[in-house]
Formats: sequence, C-alpha cells, structure tokens
Amino acid sequence: MAVQTTFDFDQMLSSAKEAYGEELLKMAEEGFDFVFTYSDNVAPSTAAGKLTQNYPERCFNFGIAEPNQVGASAGLALAGEIVFAQVFGPFLPLRAADQIHTDIAYNDVNVRLIGTHSGVTAGGGPTHNDIADLALYRAIPNLTVVVPADAGQCRKIIRASMEYDGPMIIRIDRAGSPNVYADDNYEFTIGKAIETIEGTDVTIISTGSCIYECMMASKELQKDGLSVGVIDMHTIKPLDKNAIVKYSNKTGVVVTVEDHSINGGLGGAVAETLCEAGFCGKFKRIGMPDEFAVLGDPDEVYKYYGVERVGIAKTIRKMMSK
Repeated sequence: MAVQTTFDFDQMLSSAKEAYGEELLKMAEEGFDFVFTYSDNVAPSTAAGKLTQNYPERCFNFGIAEPNQVGASAGLALAGEIVFAQVFGPFLPLRAADQIHTDIAYNDVNVRLIGTHSGVTAGGGPTHNDIADLALYRAIPNLTVVVPADAGQCRKIIRASMEYDGPMIIRIDRAGSPNVYADDNYEFTIGKAIETIEGTDVTIISTGSCIYECMMASKELQKDGLSVGVIDMHTIKPLDKNAIVKYSNKTGVVVTVEDHSINGGLGGAVAETLCEAGFCGKFKRIGMPDEFAVLGDPDEVYKYYGVERVGIAKTIRKMMSK
C-alpha cells in the first residue's frame, strides 16, 4: 500500500543538504560515537557547521583535498571509528575514485560518504554536474548507495547507517527540494523500495528529488485517465529487484527517472533487472542524455531535457499513444 505523501501541496521545500548536518548534530548530542570529516565548504551557519563548532575533537577539515579526505576517512574507520565524510558531490566520484575503490570499498570499512550537490548543480556548469557517479558506484564491490527523496528521508538514512555494516554512499542533491513524505511515520529500510503512489497503467521508478516531479507528473496524467504509480527506489545498491519485477509486471509499462546520465545509473540497473526477468512490456529511461549538458539554472536544465513533471508526462503520453 502506498504511503502518505505531500504531492498535493506543491511548494513544501526542504533541504537534504541541511538535514544530514541536523541529524549528525542531534546524534552527537544524544551521545552517538562517530567522526566527521569535511571539505572546506561547510559554513558555520549550517547544522554541520554547528557540529564542527560544538564537537571540534571529532571533526576534521581537509580543505579542498578530497582524495586525501576520503583516504584519511578510511584510516579512521580502520582504527575503529564510524566515519561520516561530507564531500562536494562532483568532486567525490571524479577526484577520489581511487580512494573510494581501494581505501574505502576494498577494505570494507564503515565510512558514509555524503556527496552533496549531486545531479545537476548550480553555477559550476557542465564540468560540475555530478551525473556519472552512480555508474561508478554500482560497479564497485561492497558499496551501498542510497539517495534520499527529501530531508526527512535523509535523516532516516543517516540514523539507519549507524547500524549498517560496510561503506555507504549517501547522494544528496543541491538542496531546496519539495518534501515527498507527509511525515516520518513510514517504514524505511535500506534496500527496500517504497510505493509512493499506486498505479495500474504505468510504473515510474525513480530516486532522490526526482520522486516529487514524478508524483506531480502522475497527478497531471490523471487528467488523461491514466493511473501512474511511483516507486521510490531510494537504494540503488543493493537494488530491490523484487519490487522492480512486482510493479513492472503489474502495469507492463515502466519508466525510470533520475538526475543522472541515462547510462549506468538507475535506468540501467532497472533495465538489467527487467531483461533478466524476461519482461516483455514497454520501457523508457528519462535522465540526462549522453552529452555535456547546456549551461543554466538546474531547474531550467531539467526542463530543457524533460527531467521534470511536464517532460515526464509528455514522454509517458507518447509511450501510451503507440
């Protein structure tokens, strides 16, 4: 059964980028034992900044040396610490790939790499768009990869990770995304997808802040008489293959939506699962195309490529008309 969501309310903004710091600060105040490493862009005014001010003995600033930060985080974990490491999203997979692969994943240590500003980012342009990371993470053994849909789910992931063995990537968008869930009173388990909207005609499988846009597209498609379900695949690895097969067989039409390249991300993972399961229905990936994106505000870039409610609805209408 679908959980209670906020998709009827179109402007309930929250920041997962702020929420992770809020939860870490709260956990520190509750007496949880962990270490925090960070890049130099943690402002004192943020919750993470307050963590560094209130608990300086457990917080370590590595400036703009991201590979060093990831490697040192592995060393701290090998010494017995649980480590949360915040890194600017585009620099995490591209600059620190070797350290993620060899220091973190190979040693199978308890480091939670928090990649902020993932997906299409503001200001930096195409070179700073973090749209190839999931392809890398999926191919590295031992990594768990989670993508919160909103701030509340981000808090759930941060807290759940304290009891989770092994390295983890927590992929957070640029901030300011609408809330997906009405409250935090829903069951959340790493590795188990969530049905946010029930549907009988089409299944959308999405992740992160794209979930909300998918729900708004579903609402729009009701005008066409279409029942479009939306599945929150918050964990990219390990993938909930049972949920993919279950909901795909229910509708026979599957669309994936992600703020990532269409190559190697959620869409690729779902396609692999469906092919191996013998799925014979319609399938379409929506995401960033195989090109360096145009320069612009993230919302305008998503609109340009159809990775938002209007574009999603248009793609599904086209699929269903054939």
